[in-house]
Amino acid sequence: MGDVVRIGSRASNLARRQVSEWLTPIAAQLPNVTFKREVILEGGDQDRVTPTLAEVAKTAGGSAFSSNQEAALVGGVVDVIVHSLKDLPTSVREGTLLLTTPGPREDVRDVLCGSTLADLPEGARVGTGAPRRVAQLLALRPDLRVEPIRGNVPGRLARTTRGPLDAVVLAAAGLNRLDLMPDVHEVLDPLVYPPSPGQGALGIQVRADSLAAELLAHTGDPQTDACVRAERSLLADLHGGCSVPVGAWGRIGDDGLLHLSAAVTSLDGTRQVTATGEGPVDDPEKLGACVAADLLEQGAAGILASIRRP
Repeated sequence: MGDVVRIGSRASNLARRQVSEWLTPIAAQLPNVTFKREVILEGGDQDRVTPTLAEVAKTAGGSAFSSNQEAALVGGVVDVIVHSLKDLPTSVREGTLLLTTPGPREDVRDVLCGSTLADLPEGARVGTGAPRRVAQLLALRPDLRVEPIRGNVPGRLARTTRGPLDAVVLAAAGLNRLDLMPDVHEVLDPLVYPPSPGQGALGIQVRADSLAAELLAHTGDPQTDACVRAERSLLADLHGGCSVPVGAWGRIGDDGLLHLSAAVTSLDGTRQVTATGEGPVDDPEKLGACVAADLLEQGAAGILASIRRP
């Protein structure tokens, strides 16, 4: 009898698609391994009433969308977790590690669904629950009325057709994976509207020194991994998380260098600092640290401190 590897993920259709996206090529490489899927509900899945994910995270062990999965991994209930990497804190649980990030990465960009920015009337109502998206929207269009929304992708999309909203902002990656890109939309320029660190990428977490870690050690894409490591290094140096308005976009240019663009924006959109940098692909953490230092020199610490202040 071959080895059995238990894969944990959230319950949504998007989470299922992400597991399939990762597992299909892996299963072909490891025909003697049996993979079993386990559903793990997170605080953000169970609590649909609390308006912001930051508030949910306070009662969910630190993260609205990863704490229970990490606990199941550490406790041996599952052997692998397939995360949306943008939902995973920059510091993972002791005794676990992230494998090399799978590639290719999905589209990193955000999408305004239901309208374009130019076509939104003054005072239009736009839905998003992410502080980064709120801040960046208001930096571009301070007249907008941004309203918090949560829920799965189809439910949020429906708010523009059967609800009171003129548009919603969603990740292109989720829309593409679910084949739900609406007819009317605008894909937002990541240089102007940098995405959440890790957006569009999957995070594959295992217990250190486990059978799963050994079996999967040589999977993943080093170039995708370098890009997200630079983004997450920057976020870690800013002491940020999914509840602060930090955007970062790493990519490998035609010159063979790793390029990183980032922005920190106040929640009301009135203050924004940006920075860019480039460096060798084999040292992404150094690039992330350098761009983070540039942001801090420009006043990012003050913006973030005002957001964290009770």
